[in-house]
Amino acid sequence: MKNLIIVGHPDINSFCYSGIYNTIQDELSKNDEDIVTIDLYRDSFTRPRNSLIKKYQELVTWCERIYFVSPVWWFRLTPRMEIFFDEVFTQGFAYKFVNITKLYAYPKPFLKDKKVRTYVTHGAPALPVITLYLNSVKLRLVMGVYTFVFGWRFSLFSKTRQFWSVPFVSDSKRKKYLDSVRKDVKRDIRVD
Repeated sequence: MKNLIIVGHPDINSFCYSGIYNTIQDELSKNDEDIVTIDLYRDSFTRPRNSLIKKYQELVTWCERIYFVSPVWWFRLTPRMEIFFDEVFTQGFAYKFVNITKLYAYPKPFLKDKKVRTYVTHGAPALPVITLYLNSVKLRLVMGVYTFVFGWRFSLFSKTRQFWSVPFVSDSKRKKYLDSVRKDVKRDIRVD
């Protein structure tokens, strides 16, 4: 299958990059999968970036699976990942609005045939993020972005995995995180 990995971390030594991204890349490579990477912090984001956005849209169209990898900063994904959502998943390319009434429309997704996995890392522990902040990062991502472009079915069965307290957990805990990534990718390959 055709796989697109979108990594949104500026530090190649980070857990997102050297851990999660490399694990996805390794597992897909072992199985002779087609892989293209969009490395948001290695690409030039200077304006105008119309040709870069067009290239990204072509890659999204080309792929069958998308893997997003990003840390959470200030209760959002990294700035370049957010720019990716804003400028690549545009109306007309990723979705369109269908009018129900004169004042209301719903988004019709154009990318609902894509298989998507998302891995986000947190510096915070799970308990306060899930309870006090109502898991707002995942909720906004899945309900506010993915429903528009991948559809409600995707959102109901979201494959978004969150890794907690990444800078503070033991190496063995990080290894368990990567084992879950490895199992996910193997499962994706077997299912398809």
